[in-house]
Amino acid sequence: MKKTRLLILTLILLVLDQASKLWAVNTLILHDPNAVIPMLNWTLAYNEGAAFSFLANQSGWQRWLFSGLALFASMVIFIWILRLKKHEKILGFGLSMILSGAIGNLIDRVRLGKVIDFIDVYYQTAENSYHWPIFNVADMCICIGVVFILLSSFFDKPQASKYGSYN
Repeated sequence: MKKTRLLILTLILLVLDQASKLWAVNTLILHDPNAVIPMLNWTLAYNEGAAFSFLANQSGWQRWLFSGLALFASMVIFIWILRLKKHEKILGFGLSMILSGAIGNLIDRVRLGKVIDFIDVYYQTAENSYHWPIFNVADMCICIGVVFILLSSFFDKPQASKYGSYN
């Protein structure tokens, strides 16, 4: 996949993430679940920590730590995308997804000091309901991107040329 296409994909996913968060903030009420289908609610929440609200209850220093880490990771991934080999299509797709997610959550963290989450997946039994931590489109992009990177280790193999070397 051409690098410009990967960067366009990153931009499209970033816009989708930010638009969905804007919709959530303007439509949903904080912590009030709205049923979509069984096992899925839209529930507005804010996360001041990292994944699974890690360090969310700290005094605020974590905002800058996670912002700095996301910025550094985004720069590394961007450079990695620019240096991809022609045969690394699946890897490029995964990196593009992770980059969009990292930038999407970075924008929230810098702008608001917290990340907007609204996708609430759960499992209901007769006695209890078990909720996965609420997440957003950027989080999905990061997770799916990791899966594509793992897949790339099996499928992104260089092709031997007729002269015996790899392109």
